[in-house]
Amino acid sequence: MTQELLDQHLPQVLEHFKKQGKSLELAILNQPIKVKENEMILEVMGHVQEERAHSMRQELMTLIRNLTGAGKFQLSLEVKEEIETAKNKLYTSSDKFNYLLEKHPALNEFRKKFGLETDF
Repeated sequence: MTQELLDQHLPQVLEHFKKQGKSLELAILNQPIKVKENEMILEVMGHVQEERAHSMRQELMTLIRNLTGAGKFQLSLEVKEEIETAKNKLYTSSDKFNYLLEKHPALNEFRKKFGLETDF
C-alpha cells in the first residue's frame, strides 16, 4: 500500500460511502490520510469520530483491498483534539461576517453591491 495508490482510489472509496449516506464516515475520510510502510493513518477529530472510525474499520479495509489489490496493511487512528482559540469564538454578526470575509474576500463586493448590513 502506497500513498499514490490510496490517492488514486480514494474517490471511489468516498463515492461508496456517499451512496450509503454515511456523512460522518465521509467527514473522516475527507481529513488527511497518510500512508507509511503499509500503514494507513486516519486523522480523526474527537471521541465521536474515533468511535465511528473504529466501527467502519473493517468495511473500509475490505473496500481498499478490493480496489487497490493491496495485501496486508494496517489501519490506525491519529486522534486530534480541536484547539479552541479566541478566534474560533464568533459571537456577533460582525465577527461572523469578518471571519467569512477572510475566507472569501468577494463577500465584500456583495455587501457593497446589495447594501447589506451585518448588524441588526
